[in-house]
Amino acid sequence: MLPLWEHAILMTVRVIARGTLNDFVQNRVERKLQGAVKDQLDAWYAEAVEAKWRSSAELKAQYGSASIVSSERVVFNIKGNDYRLIVAINYHYQVLLIKWPGTHKEYDQIDAEKVEYEKERHANPSN
Repeated sequence: MLPLWEHAILMTVRVIARGTLNDFVQNRVERKLQGAVKDQLDAWYAEAVEAKWRSSAELKAQYGSASIVSSERVVFNIKGNDYRLIVAINYHYQVLLIKWPGTHKEYDQIDAEKVEYEKERHANPSN
């Protein structure tokens, strides 16, 4: 049995890792679009960390344009439909793992069910 304060922590979604979103914007998005994309990802993040999704149906009720790929994979549309964000989510533990952010064009070239996070893809190319 968990102490009461731990129940409160587990009630909302924990998003891992925001740094992936920031690195994506900084290193993979055209400079002139960075502000708009960052604003959209920040808005999505703010909503996600306050969410209490217990199922894909609850998530879909909030994000009607999200695509439920499997029981654990969801694709969100970012900035209209210009960008896609693939996440893995464990509804029981309320943990969401960012797997892949990218453009719609890049998304068309991957398998959303199988794609995994690649740190090198989001690294600063000048390093």
